[in-house]
Amino acid sequence: MDRLELNELTALLRTCAGEGEGIDLNGDVLDTPFVDLGYDSLALLQVTGIVERDHDITLDEEALDEAETPRQYLDLVNQALSARAAA
Repeated sequence: MDRLELNELTALLRTCAGEGEGIDLNGDVLDTPFVDLGYDSLALLQVTGIVERDHDITLDEEALDEAETPRQYLDLVNQALSARAAA
């Protein structure tokens, strides 16, 4: 089964929107709000487009709006990947 891991998510964030000065995405960022990491909704929209395309899933837009941290985002993506695998 596919899973999106934190290192993949942070690589996508760097690719889509760069990395803010003084922000260490290699650290413990699972519960740090995206806004505190320097990423806005546009960056997450770009990441989501890549995730949906590469993993052949569609993510719930309302749930995405509520995903404020990498942990919440990964949970949402991995739930969708599990549901696809179970289908």
